[in-house]
Amino acid sequence: PWRRSFCDNITYTDWQRDNYWRAVASVTGKGAVIGYEGDHLTLMQRDKLEDFLEPVVMIDLFETTMRQRMHKSAAEIALIRQAAQVADVGGYAIRDAVQVGAREIDIAMAGRDAMELEIAKRFPDAEYRDTWVWFQSGINTDGAHNPVTARQLQRGDILSLNTFPMISAYYVALERTMFAGEVDPASLKIWEANVAAHEYGMSLLKPGVSCADVTHKINAFLEERDLLQYRTFGYGHSFGVLSHFYGREAGLELREDIDTVLEPGMVISMEPMLTLPEGQPGAGGYREHDILVITEDGNDNITGYPYGPDFNVVG
Repeated sequence: PWRRSFCDNITYTDWQRDNYWRAVASVTGKGAVIGYEGDHLTLMQRDKLEDFLEPVVMIDLFETTMRQRMHKSAAEIALIRQAAQVADVGGYAIRDAVQVGAREIDIAMAGRDAMELEIAKRFPDAEYRDTWVWFQSGINTDGAHNPVTARQLQRGDILSLNTFPMISAYYVALERTMFAGEVDPASLKIWEANVAAHEYGMSLLKPGVSCADVTHKINAFLEERDLLQYRTFGYGHSFGVLSHFYGREAGLELREDIDTVLEPGMVISMEPMLTLPEGQPGAGGYREHDILVITEDGNDNITGYPYGPDFNVVG
């Protein structure tokens, strides 16, 4: 760890329980004012904090630090931009691997391997860990991020491509709807509607607009097409360090209950998803996902892999 740390660090043994808190106390001392992030502190660890550090005051800084993390530095945006390009590399590798009869797991591994090799090429001095792919087919697409299985692709299957490269603890994502060989008319109609919602949503992401406003407008867009009942979650989220298992800030989610106003320097996804139940025409999960950097007058889409039927009916 010391080889990768910024500035100073402490290495401590774990031969005695709670040596973590003794290491913290060696820095803070006792009787200090202690700031903490409440959304990451269990009740048990809070008790230990009080026992070992004996703070005079405890201040919950979770919202302050969260809002600080919403605004990315130029260095962070540069890294995220490269990571998005790596995600595209994984997407193209998956597209090349898709064929009727292939297993989900083999296709997923092709995408993961391609991304890890690309990260090693771009960042030869980095460590390589936790890059992953979720690739689902048929009914397995109904849960957005369902686990990969050994299911073999069948002609006409709906497919869900999800690549997640990890670079220096930062994660990004690429997500695309695909079909194996052909797409039936009912599925094509839903797919095109979700693509339209995706494009509309991206056009809304600009400074001065709140997350709630964006969400309500996309809701209305889908409701006009009698599709809102098939929406499954919020329309997008922030990016950052993955700690573990999300690199997201609760205050920068495209949901009805988030009033955060978009500002330049924020990085956010647009990812509408429609899920139609098994046995219904067009059944399956449809999802497109791009990453956008909010600029002074709009946004910069840093995802390059194409979306929609023209490119993603494959195999």
